[in-house]
Amino acid sequence: MIDAVVVGSGHNALVSACYLARAGWSVEVLERDTELGGAVSTVERFPGHRVDRGSSAHIMIRHTGIVEELDLAAHGLRYLDCDPWAFAPSPAGDVRPGIVFHRDLDATCRSIAESCSRRDADAYRRFVQTWGPRTAAVMRSFGAPPTGGRLVRAFWGLDTGDGPAALSREFLASGDALLDDWFDDERLKAALAWFGAQSGPPMSEPGTAPMVGFAALMHTIPPGRAVGGSGALTAALASRLADDGGSIRFGDAVAELRRDGAGWLTRTENGHVVRSRTVVAGCHVLTTLDLLEAGGHDPATIADWRRRIRVGPGIGMVVRLGTDSLPRYPSAPDGVTVTSGLQMLVSDRAQLRLAHGAALAGELPPRPAVLAMSFSGLDPSLCPPGEHQATLWSQWHPYTLSGGRRWADLAEAEGDRIVAELDRLAPGFGASVRHRLVQSPADLESELGLIGGNVMHVEMSLDQMFMWRPLPELSGHRVPDAAGLYLTGASTHPGGGVSGSSGRSAARVALSDARTGRLRRLVRRAR
Repeated sequence: MIDAVVVGSGHNALVSACYLARAGWSVEVLERDTELGGAVSTVERFPGHRVDRGSSAHIMIRHTGIVEELDLAAHGLRYLDCDPWAFAPSPAGDVRPGIVFHRDLDATCRSIAESCSRRDADAYRRFVQTWGPRTAAVMRSFGAPPTGGRLVRAFWGLDTGDGPAALSREFLASGDALLDDWFDDERLKAALAWFGAQSGPPMSEPGTAPMVGFAALMHTIPPGRAVGGSGALTAALASRLADDGGSIRFGDAVAELRRDGAGWLTRTENGHVVRSRTVVAGCHVLTTLDLLEAGGHDPATIADWRRRIRVGPGIGMVVRLGTDSLPRYPSAPDGVTVTSGLQMLVSDRAQLRLAHGAALAGELPPRPAVLAMSFSGLDPSLCPPGEHQATLWSQWHPYTLSGGRRWADLAEAEGDRIVAELDRLAPGFGASVRHRLVQSPADLESELGLIGGNVMHVEMSLDQMFMWRPLPELSGHRVPDAAGLYLTGASTHPGGGVSGSSGRSAARVALSDARTGRLRRLVRRAR
C-alpha cells in the first residue's frame, strides 16, 4: 500500500502531489490523458508551434508563494512579466488612444487621462489604492480552506473606512455597481468589467465587485507568461515530483474509487489497481462523484450532490491561431508595445450583457466578446522564426445550443466571427492567419474533461464560492463518509484560474489528518 494516489495531472493535482511527496509520502499520479497538465498544458498544434490547450496567462499563482516554496525555478520554470498587462483599444472610428494598463500605476493613470479624462485617471489611482489591500486580503483567504475563522484572519486589519457594514456592502456589490461608483468613461468601465468577467459571472451579479478589484493587484505583480507555454508550469511540477520520488501514469483513466479497509482501492480502465492510504481527486467534482458511485458510495447522497452543484450554461470558446504577424492596433499609443498582455476587445458593457443573456437562452452572442493574447512577442520560442501566435478567448458561448443545433456544425463559422472582432480593431490581422484551431465548448469538454465546457468547473457565482464551493459539506476538501479522500482543483475553493491554492490546501489537510490521527478516527467511525 502506498501513501497517496492523486487522480489527474492538472496543476492543482500536481501541487498536491508535490507537497505530499516533499513530506515523505509515496505518491502515484494517475492521468487519463497522454499529455501532462490538463488545461495547463502546451502541445504542438501547428508545425513548429507550441500552443496552449487551456490557460495562457498565469495571474494568481504568482501571488501565492507556491512557485518559491516548491523551488520551481530550479525545475525550469521562468515567468516573463506581461507589461503592459492589458490594453483596451478604441473602437473603430474613435480618434482617442486606447487605454494601456502598465504595471506602473503612474504610467497607467497617464494613459487613462489621455484616453478618458483626468478625473477618471485620479479615480483609478484611488481605486488601486483602495482595492489593492482588499484584493491582497482576498488572496490570503484563498490560501487555506474557507472556514469562518480563517476568513476573519485573512481580512483582519483591513481598513474598514466607513465601518464594517459599508465595507461588506462594497464586497457584496456587483462589479457594474462598483464601476459606476468610481468612473465616468464607459470604455474604462467596459475594460475593467471584461477583466473581472474572466472569472465567469457577468458583472451584474452580486458579489462580483472583488473580481473587478483584482485589477488593482496587477500593479504589484502583473500576469505572467511561462517561457515555453502554460504547460511549463506543470512540467516543472512533474520534475519536482519526480525528484521527490513520485510517479505519474499516463493514458489510463481511473474507473473506480472504493473504500478498502483502512484505505482506498483505485482501479483504472486498463485494470491497473493501486491500494493507498489516501486519495486526492484533482479531476472535476462531478467526475469524482461518478468514480465514487462506481466504487459503491451511497448513490442517493451522490445524486443529491450532483443535483445541487451548478455547472452553468458554459463560459466560452477559444480560437488558436498561427500567424505571420502580431495584431497592429491603430489606437495603440506611439512607441508602446500593447500586445504583451491581455487585449480586451470590448468597449461597451452592453456587448457583455447581450452575450451573457444569449448564452442563458442557448443562443450565440450577437457580437462575440473577445479577449486576445499574443505571447509570441514576449516568447519567440513558441513559434518558428518570423511567425507568431494569437489566442482569442470569446465569452459567453453556451454548451447546449437551442433548437437541437450542434457545435460540430457551427464552430468554424463562429471562429470566423471571433477573428473578425480582432480584425475590426486591428485591420489586416485576419490576412495574417496561417493556421487555426477552434475549440468549442464541446471540444473543451471532450479534450480536457471540462464538463459543460466550463473552464471553472462549476459556476463562480457567490453561492458557489468560499465555504459554499462546490457545496457546504464538500468545501473543506474532505468528503463525508469517505475518510481519506480529498478534493482539489477548480471545483473547490478558491475556484478556477491558475493558482495552485486548492492543491496546496488539500495536501495540508491530508497531512494534518495523518498527523493528528483524525483519519484513523474517521475510518473507525465509518465502519
